[in-house]
Amino acid sequence: MNVDFKLYLITDRTQAKMPLPVAVRLALEGGVRAIQVREKDLPIRELLSLSQELRTITREFGAKLFINDRIDVAITVGADGVHLGHQSMPVEAAKKILPGNMLIGVSTHNLQEARDAEKGGADFITFGPIFETPSKEKFGKPLGIAVLKDVVQEINIPVFGLGGLKSSTLRQVLGAGAAGVAMISAILAAEDVRTAARKVLDAITVIDKILCDQCCPR
Repeated sequence: MNVDFKLYLITDRTQAKMPLPVAVRLALEGGVRAIQVREKDLPIRELLSLSQELRTITREFGAKLFINDRIDVAITVGADGVHLGHQSMPVEAAKKILPGNMLIGVSTHNLQEARDAEKGGADFITFGPIFETPSKEKFGKPLGIAVLKDVVQEINIPVFGLGGLKSSTLRQVLGAGAAGVAMISAILAAEDVRTAARKVLDAITVIDKILCDQCCPR
């Protein structure tokens, strides 16, 4: 299974202005094709129920579904993969449990964590926070574009920039070599989730074309 998406939507039901399944459906209608269920405070039964509902919705759109940390939930609902934190089960251990066709993403916050994730067999990583964002304050000051660029140059798996990203900063992140971007509030907290998702994806398409033309001029 390939990492064939550019926008990785991470859920946070506290930021959505509507029930999360409704917001996710709107994001999918806007073109999102990868969802990570990250609702760490939910009791297992509620998380399982929500994940199953989102699995049904994502299948309607041919979108990938990832479950944060909970390998048991991911397997139970037939998710496309799991997303592990830097303090979660090591990638090597997760690979022994997961079906071979499931993808593994890993959250990283420095170059060594990125290297370890790749060495362990991760399929992709998120890296951040790139810019200032309340959801990542516990990880310290923003890492910035220069550090992101160093990570992209050092490892060979896709890197998704994360943390405080907005339409106005997409060019910097993709220009640093990131394979895509991971977002939460820029989409889920929007008044019009569908339009917000579409605008981000349209911007990514335009930026990718500009970067390609600069790299390989005709």
